[in-house]
Amino acid sequence: DDWSGESRDPATLSGGETFVVSLALALGLADVITQESGGADLDTLFVDEGFGSLDADTLDDVMDTLDSLRDGGRVVGVVSHVAEMRDRIPTQLVVTKSRSGSTLALTRSTSG
Repeated sequence: DDWSGESRDPATLSGGETFVVSLALALGLADVITQESGGADLDTLFVDEGFGSLDADTLDDVMDTLDSLRDGGRVVGVVSHVAEMRDRIPTQLVVTKSRSGSTLALTRSTSG
């Protein structure tokens, strides 16, 4: 635990803490695989949900991390229903459900 300096059982992590640890583990494993495989790039990352369990500051930190990955050339796909994320994601595939089926719309913005 960074706050107390003590070891902590992973079972005591909150939902948001578990999400952040899982994301960090996935990013670290991708880097290790890239280094150990003789240079095979794992340049695509998909994150499915989990953002709703984050407080505003942690969500901002996670989005900053994902932005830096994207700026570094990685493709980052995010599945989320968290409205606060919409302004931070420059290219979005929006799925809208209706009685006749789902429709897709690709939106791009200059912000994000």
